[in-house]
Amino acid sequence: MDLLTAIFVDPFVRMGTNPTFLVQVIWEGFVSGVLYALVALGFVLIFKASGVFNFAQGIMVVFAALALVGLHEKGVPAWPALLVATGVMLILAIGIERVVLRPLVNQPDIILLMATIGLTRFLVGLGEMVFGGEPKVMITEALGIPTGILRIPLFGKSLILKEIDMTAAVVAILMVAFLAVFFARTKIGRALRAVADDHQAALSVGISLNRIWVIVWFAAGIVALVTGIMWGARSQVSFDLEVIALKALPVLILGGFTSVPGAIVGGLMIGIGEKIGEIYWGRLLGGGIESWLAYLIALAFLLFRPQGLFGEKIIERV
Repeated sequence: MDLLTAIFVDPFVRMGTNPTFLVQVIWEGFVSGVLYALVALGFVLIFKASGVFNFAQGIMVVFAALALVGLHEKGVPAWPALLVATGVMLILAIGIERVVLRPLVNQPDIILLMATIGLTRFLVGLGEMVFGGEPKVMITEALGIPTGILRIPLFGKSLILKEIDMTAAVVAILMVAFLAVFFARTKIGRALRAVADDHQAALSVGISLNRIWVIVWFAAGIVALVTGIMWGARSQVSFDLEVIALKALPVLILGGFTSVPGAIVGGLMIGIGEKIGEIYWGRLLGGGIESWLAYLIALAFLLFRPQGLFGEKIIERV
């Protein structure tokens, strides 16, 4: 009974005795969640338009951030460096379409997945060769990202909000909203959805698959750059960010691989869930919950709802 009380009663009692701290935990989980959603959005963009699960999205986050910081270290001012880094992601998108995607059209999905794994290792090697393997500091002040701390009275105590976290949350929300409107309202967005629904039908009405793939990989590159800036501002720019970015995989499983709203909801569920789990149940379960809880939640969804919350259920005739 003592163990059951410790697991099912004590954490909720602690939540109620210090509501300010609970709000603090939820806020930090919310920030992590919107950043997870932003990473997951890069996967969703590419999967919707080409059917490719881009295993390289994590390293694209690292590579984009390293390009920005590396250019600044070589004397390029912050905002021009940001423009050049954006150009680097465009060149990368064109190169991927020409070298990887175009020769593998109509190949099995496993071939395309292995191609993106190979792309991951290539970008890791290229990044280490060009920028080095040591962690770098994101140029937050040069980009005008605030780094102060706000203290807000709440329930008789102070809620601590970092301006970096607030900026990251706002930027991520704006990016997600922009891409959602882009998909729904623009001509290119409708073309992307047409390609996602049926490649052959899209070709029959004059939509260029090669052009669409470049656009969608470039959009995923922009998402990776923004994500790298925000994550790097909160910690450092290093290859460890690739592991953090892969936390988007459980987000995709929860939300569905083709759903933008699913990426948002899944990201918030994972971000807030792992923070609450670590703080209130971590001591009971040995700590380190943040490293595995997201994957446990994803496993539960795979068992009972493999298409995710917003994914379409696939029915095959036997």
